[in-house]
Amino acid sequence: MFRGGWPVRLSALAAAAGFLGLALAIRALDDGALRQYSGTALYASMVYAGVFLCRARARPLVAGAIAVGFCWLVETAQLTHVPAALSQRSLLARLVLGVQFDPVDLAWYPVGVLPLVALHRLLLNRPTPPAPAGPVSADHGDVAADRH
Repeated sequence: MFRGGWPVRLSALAAAAGFLGLALAIRALDDGALRQYSGTALYASMVYAGVFLCRARARPLVAGAIAVGFCWLVETAQLTHVPAALSQRSLLARLVLGVQFDPVDLAWYPVGVLPLVALHRLLLNRPTPPAPAGPVSADHGDVAADRH
């Protein structure tokens, strides 16, 4: 498995796009609690993938801590009302920074990150299959003895 570089970054970009697509699909189908909490968890999942866009060789636990920390920082910044003011001017700011502090979101960010950290660690720690030995000949006998 690749430990860094462009393959990891491309995988992270694909994962982030998948999380975004899932969040948008849920948003289109539901406008209740599922929409709210899955969106929060999937936002954190996108941030986790984003860590690998910036730092492809990050360890899963470190990337998870950075992702959750970033999400908590953004959420608590909403107490200042600066994100709300920026969100009024920009859809991108609204999507990234949110508008209103919700203490429940603080618990949902790890829900979006911890399963990814666990899965990532499992994938990194899985045993690799042994490399095949050199070419195997179909003729197992003594070639010189067969000629006589």
